[in-house]
Amino acid sequence: MNLAESNDDETMQWAGITGVIATVSVFAIAQGLSYPLLSFILQRQGISPAMIGLSAAMTPIGFIVSSPLIPALARRFGAGRTALTCAALSAIVLALIGWTQNVYVWFPLRFLIGVVTNPLYVLSEIWVIALAPPARRGRVMGVYSTIISAGFATGPLCLLAVGTEGWPPFLVGIFAFVLCGICLASVLPRLPKVDEAGHQVSVLGFVPLAWLLLFAVIVAAGFEQGALALLPVYGTHHGIAETRMSALLSVMIAGNIAMQVPLGLLAERLSARLVRLACVSLTVLGCVLLPLLIATPLIWPMLFVWGAVSYGIYTMSIIELGERFTGSTLVAGNAAFSLMWGVGGIAVPPLAGGAMDILGAGGLPITLGLMCLALAIASLAGRRKASIVRRTY
Repeated sequence: MNLAESNDDETMQWAGITGVIATVSVFAIAQGLSYPLLSFILQRQGISPAMIGLSAAMTPIGFIVSSPLIPALARRFGAGRTALTCAALSAIVLALIGWTQNVYVWFPLRFLIGVVTNPLYVLSEIWVIALAPPARRGRVMGVYSTIISAGFATGPLCLLAVGTEGWPPFLVGIFAFVLCGICLASVLPRLPKVDEAGHQVSVLGFVPLAWLLLFAVIVAAGFEQGALALLPVYGTHHGIAETRMSALLSVMIAGNIAMQVPLGLLAERLSARLVRLACVSLTVLGCVLLPLLIATPLIWPMLFVWGAVSYGIYTMSIIELGERFTGSTLVAGNAAFSLMWGVGGIAVPPLAGGAMDILGAGGLPITLGLMCLALAIASLAGRRKASIVRRTY
């Protein structure tokens, strides 16, 4: 291959990465818009908070149910065709949600939107991992994580422009899903084939191959959902005003958005596994410091760093997934990541909330801290075992 062909291949590679990231960013905006929009509508209808929360849980349940099906769908219909179909179905289901405006009809529809958006997200993430040059995978996945987080944060801001009543906010979401499909279709010829039918690995079959990575995903998801849901309650226990707690949560999200690229660059210099261990350790330290700093000015930088390193656990896990697996195994692994994200997001908030009922406000940092400590111990044990194996063989 001559230099010109090599440059052309590299240009197509980066064009593919840019196109897929643009696709997922639009998808994230649509998802970020839909959660608060539907909650506001249900609240205006006089629906109880418990019912609103149960309705919102239907989407992650859809993620969990659909995740094991993604490898088979990609093999049967092709990854590109599956993703494009899911983009179209997402727009249709969101239109049905806007048309019905009924809490009970929304239960199956919100479940369906989880089912049809999940393959789009999983397959897009796989393409980014597969396209990223190994020497630059850390920064590429850092950019990817940053844009995903920024997209979810941008979704609610769209509601400031279009409001939460009538069709305008739904049309924004529907248009976003359509634009998502257009972006994907424009770069599809440049995307690698990740759905070969040869060696087949199921989602459950992937679990023993990388159980520590999957545990890390559960911890990252559980931490994010538990913190976002219960930190306002924790602040109330300490006499923190709602406006101040909202600002603190915004700082935590800002840390998540701002620091994934630097963490990715650090993973290139060291290793994703080592940086993940550092992120877990700092997250545990944050759980210890939270009760000590919550009423002091130091809580602002602490939550910024906490948001960065807690989500960094997931970013480093994705980078390591791309380093270790390819092809159909990568498809199964990423689908397993999505499944475990749903499990962590559904299981940890009620667990932490129950701990707060029993132990008081301290139940939140204790629950999150013990969960992260277990991951840190498992990571250290895994490193020691790998070291012993290398010395033996």
